[in-house]
Amino acid sequence: MGACTFMVTATGSNAKEAFKEAVEEATYDYGHRGYTGSIAEKDAFVIITCPPDQNPHDYAEALIDNGDGRVDDKWGPAGCINLGENKYLFFGWASS
Repeated sequence: MGACTFMVTATGSNAKEAFKEAVEEATYDYGHRGYTGSIAEKDAFVIITCPPDQNPHDYAEALIDNGDGRVDDKWGPAGCINLGENKYLFFGWASS
């Protein structure tokens, strides 16, 4: 099987709640049979701090493109950047 990148913004009172919401929504949208290429394949995330002079989406994309070890494993955790105002950006590779 292969892998696809994903990037999704979710809202929650904290990163854990936002992650749970994002996974539930992706499971609803893409199914729960596995290999969806979405955040539905993830069961964990790692907090990554975006440099203040960078756009969070561009930074996340660069981490994916450059093979950053924190998000470069389709079986590993998703990356998570706090966007403020209870919004979080989750990203990475997922099995497809």
